Amino acid sequence: MSLASTQRVFSLVSGLWVGSFITIGFLVVPVLFSTLGDRQVAGMVAATLFKTTAYLGVALSTFLMVMANHLVRQGNNYYRLTRWILLGMLACSVGAAFIVIPWMNSLRDQALYLGLSVRETTNATLFSRLHGASSTLFVIQALLGLVLVWRATKSAD
Repeated sequence: MSLASTQRVFSLVSGLWVGSFITIGFLVVPVLFSTLGDRQVAGMVAATLFKTTAYLGVALSTFLMVMANHLVRQGNNYYRLTRWILLGMLACSVGAAFIVIPWMNSLRDQALYLGLSVRETTNATLFSRLHGASSTLFVIQALLGLVLVWRATKSAD
Protein backbone atom coordinates (compact mmCIF):
# COMPACT_ATOMS: atom_id res chain seq x y z
CA MET A 1 0.00 0.00 0.00
CA SER A 2 1.34 3.41 -0.93
CA LEU A 3 2.02 6.11 1.64
CA ALA A 4 -0.93 8.20 0.40
CA SER A 5 -3.28 5.19 0.58
CA THR A 6 -2.11 4.39 4.10
CA GLN A 7 -2.78 7.99 5.14
CA ARG A 8 -6.26 7.87 3.61
CA VAL A 9 -7.12 4.60 5.38
CA PHE A 10 -5.80 6.10 8.61
CA SER A 11 -8.03 9.17 8.16
CA LEU A 12 -11.07 7.08 7.26
CA VAL A 13 -10.74 4.65 10.18
CA SER A 14 -9.97 7.37 12.72
CA GLY A 15 -12.89 9.51 11.52
CA LEU A 16 -15.40 6.66 11.59
CA TRP A 17 -14.18 5.47 15.00
CA VAL A 18 -14.16 8.86 16.71
CA GLY A 19 -17.45 9.85 15.11
CA SER A 20 -19.11 6.65 16.27
CA PHE A 21 -18.07 6.84 19.91
CA ILE A 22 -18.88 10.54 20.15
CA THR A 23 -22.32 9.81 18.66
CA ILE A 24 -22.92 7.01 21.15
CA GLY A 25 -21.72 9.00 24.16
CA PHE A 26 -23.22 12.37 23.42
CA LEU A 27 -26.34 11.48 21.42
CA VAL A 28 -27.48 7.86 21.78
CA VAL A 29 -27.04 7.46 25.54
CA PRO A 30 -28.71 10.77 26.47
CA VAL A 31 -31.63 9.86 24.18
CA LEU A 32 -31.88 6.47 25.93
CA PHE A 33 -32.21 8.11 29.32
CA SER A 34 -34.67 10.71 28.11
CA THR A 35 -36.99 8.30 26.27
CA LEU A 36 -36.92 5.09 28.29
CA GLY A 37 -39.09 5.29 31.36
CA ASP A 38 -36.87 2.99 33.43
CA ARG A 39 -33.48 4.52 34.30
CA GLN A 40 -32.16 1.13 35.36
CA VAL A 41 -32.89 -0.38 31.93
CA ALA A 42 -31.42 2.68 30.21
CA GLY A 43 -28.31 2.32 32.37
CA MET A 44 -27.93 -1.34 31.47
CA VAL A 45 -28.26 -0.60 27.74
CA ALA A 46 -25.83 2.32 28.05
CA ALA A 47 -23.36 0.10 29.93
CA THR A 48 -23.44 -2.42 27.08
CA LEU A 49 -22.90 0.34 24.51
CA PHE A 50 -19.97 1.80 26.47
CA LYS A 51 -18.41 -1.64 27.00
CA THR A 52 -18.59 -2.37 23.28
CA THR A 53 -17.22 1.09 22.49
CA ALA A 54 -14.33 0.58 24.92
CA TYR A 55 -13.37 -2.81 23.44
CA LEU A 56 -13.59 -1.37 19.95
CA GLY A 57 -11.43 1.53 21.15
CA VAL A 58 -8.72 -0.86 22.35
CA ALA A 59 -8.69 -2.63 18.98
CA LEU A 60 -8.85 0.45 16.77
CA SER A 61 -6.37 2.57 18.72
CA THR A 62 -3.92 -0.36 18.54
CA PHE A 63 -4.56 -0.76 14.79
CA LEU A 64 -4.12 2.96 14.17
CA MET A 65 -0.95 3.01 16.28
CA VAL A 66 0.51 0.25 14.08
CA MET A 67 -0.43 2.32 11.02
CA ALA A 68 1.11 5.47 12.52
CA ASN A 69 4.30 3.54 13.32
CA HIS A 70 4.41 2.35 9.72
CA LEU A 71 3.98 5.91 8.45
CA VAL A 72 6.78 7.15 10.73
CA ARG A 73 9.07 4.33 9.53
CA GLN A 74 8.28 5.42 5.96
CA GLY A 75 9.67 8.85 6.82
CA ASN A 76 6.45 10.69 7.65
CA ASN A 77 7.43 12.29 10.96
CA TYR A 78 4.08 14.09 11.13
CA TYR A 79 2.67 10.94 12.75
CA ARG A 80 5.10 10.97 15.70
CA LEU A 81 2.75 13.16 17.80
CA THR A 82 -0.22 11.19 16.50
CA ARG A 83 1.19 8.07 18.17
CA TRP A 84 1.11 9.85 21.54
CA ILE A 85 -2.49 10.90 20.97
CA LEU A 86 -3.36 7.28 20.15
CA LEU A 87 -1.52 6.08 23.25
CA GLY A 88 -3.65 8.41 25.37
CA MET A 89 -6.79 7.12 23.67
CA LEU A 90 -5.65 3.53 24.19
CA ALA A 91 -5.06 4.22 27.88
CA CYS A 92 -8.58 5.63 28.20
CA SER A 93 -10.07 2.60 26.41
CA VAL A 94 -8.10 0.10 28.51
CA GLY A 95 -9.01 1.90 31.73
CA ALA A 96 -12.69 1.88 30.79
CA ALA A 97 -12.85 -1.63 29.28
CA PHE A 98 -10.87 -3.52 31.89
CA ILE A 99 -11.18 -1.51 35.12
CA VAL A 100 -14.03 0.97 35.43
CA ILE A 101 -16.79 -0.71 33.38
CA PRO A 102 -16.33 -4.21 34.87
CA TRP A 103 -16.28 -2.70 38.37
CA MET A 104 -19.49 -0.76 37.68
CA ASN A 105 -21.12 -3.85 36.17
CA SER A 106 -20.18 -5.85 39.24
CA LEU A 107 -21.84 -3.29 41.52
CA ARG A 108 -24.91 -3.24 39.26
CA ASP A 109 -25.09 -7.07 39.28
CA GLN A 110 -24.82 -7.14 43.10
CA ALA A 111 -27.68 -4.68 43.34
CA LEU A 112 -29.82 -6.65 40.86
CA TYR A 113 -29.19 -9.82 42.87
CA LEU A 114 -30.67 -8.01 45.87
CA GLY A 115 -33.58 -6.74 43.76
CA LEU A 116 -32.44 -3.14 44.05
CA SER A 117 -31.04 -0.44 41.83
CA VAL A 118 -27.45 0.60 42.52
CA ARG A 119 -28.71 3.93 43.89
CA GLU A 120 -30.52 2.02 46.67
CA THR A 121 -27.44 0.13 47.89
CA THR A 122 -24.53 0.97 50.13
CA ASN A 123 -22.38 1.05 46.97
CA ALA A 124 -24.24 4.07 45.57
CA THR A 125 -21.41 6.50 46.39
CA LEU A 126 -18.75 4.22 44.92
CA PHE A 127 -20.85 3.69 41.79
CA SER A 128 -21.30 7.44 41.43
CA ARG A 129 -17.53 7.99 41.69
CA LEU A 130 -16.86 5.26 39.14
CA HIS A 131 -19.45 6.83 36.86
CA GLY A 132 -17.59 10.13 37.20
CA ALA A 133 -14.28 8.44 36.41
CA SER A 134 -15.83 6.71 33.42
CA SER A 135 -17.29 9.99 32.15
CA THR A 136 -13.93 11.71 32.59
CA LEU A 137 -12.14 9.00 30.62
CA PHE A 138 -14.77 9.27 27.90
CA VAL A 139 -14.47 13.05 27.61
CA ILE A 140 -10.66 12.87 27.55
CA GLN A 141 -10.84 10.22 24.84
CA ALA A 142 -13.35 12.29 22.85
CA LEU A 143 -11.12 15.38 23.02
CA LEU A 144 -8.06 13.37 22.02
CA GLY A 145 -10.15 11.82 19.25
CA LEU A 146 -11.10 15.22 17.88
CA VAL A 147 -7.42 16.19 17.83
CA LEU A 148 -6.62 12.88 16.14
CA VAL A 149 -9.18 13.42 13.38
CA TRP A 150 -8.12 17.05 12.96
CA ARG A 151 -4.52 15.94 12.49
CA ALA A 152 -5.44 12.95 10.31
CA THR A 153 -7.34 15.12 7.85
CA LYS A 154 -4.59 17.72 7.57
CA SER A 155 -2.11 17.35 4.75
CA ALA A 156 0.99 15.72 6.25
CA ASP A 157 3.27 16.59 3.34
